[in-house]
Amino acid sequence: MTLPQDVIGVDIAKDWIDVFFLSARRAERVPMATAELRAFAARARGALVVFEASGGYEHPLAEALGAADVTYARVNPRQAREFARATGRLAKTDRVDARVLAEMGRALALRPTPPADPGRARLAGLMGRRDDLGAMLRAEMARLRQARDASVRRDIGSMIALLRRRIGKLEAEIAAVIGADEALSDRSRLLRTMPGVGPLLAASLLARLPELGRLDRRAIASLAGLAPHACDSGRFRGKRRIWGGRAEVRRTLCLAGFIASRYDPALRAFRRKLQEVGKPVKLAIVACARKLITVLNAMLRDQREHRPGTG
Repeated sequence: MTLPQDVIGVDIAKDWIDVFFLSARRAERVPMATAELRAFAARARGALVVFEASGGYEHPLAEALGAADVTYARVNPRQAREFARATGRLAKTDRVDARVLAEMGRALALRPTPPADPGRARLAGLMGRRDDLGAMLRAEMARLRQARDASVRRDIGSMIALLRRRIGKLEAEIAAVIGADEALSDRSRLLRTMPGVGPLLAASLLARLPELGRLDRRAIASLAGLAPHACDSGRFRGKRRIWGGRAEVRRTLCLAGFIASRYDPALRAFRRKLQEVGKPVKLAIVACARKLITVLNAMLRDQREHRPGTG
């Protein structure tokens, strides 16, 4: 990747992108089509392209930029909106948003997003679909508990069986994708040496947190939504709270932190110490999840397996 000489803000819609070139102070609209996106990416070489995560609509742009070796930063929409308010821009239009993103890229030290390799991109798609079916399965199981009519219960039962088969098929595909990619397979193997980290959590981290092993412990905890943020003013000292980050990663890590704190000696002692000084159980589990992600980050950074008792 070359060092960015310019910053380009991009606001993404379903059928087009609005672009703002900061150095030229020029705005334009580009159709969301493969040829046009490739042409835009070719013109963006040497620049930092900044855009928001947009529910998947950003993927074609990210693929075009990655193929052209263009540095880009995919930012949290709330972060972008708060930057806009901080700079006095209350209006919200596509062109205004593109300009705000360009100025944000110039003002802040944005961390470039690692380009998605094909294996990880496919893994992310499969994990997303697996999560969709998992949510459907939980909803059907809740309906089954409430259903009284025998015919309705049979229908719900057949849907539950179908969803379980589909989830099993997806999990087999996920394992095959990881097994076919040497880098993903090696990283998955290392992650799974940690108690509480099974095949699905390892796959989720590989798909949704590609920065794992490449950032320091504070940055990775913040990215996972597990870093405590202060709320102080004058003599007032508010409670530290976690917020932001990647919600799917945070949810899975909290569950893994709970499991790991039962089976890993170091995390078990860490959780016990927190609860002995009066910390709520939920806070202790979140703290274990934060410690877990920092341990996993160090394991991938150092390319080493987990050593029991050293968490």
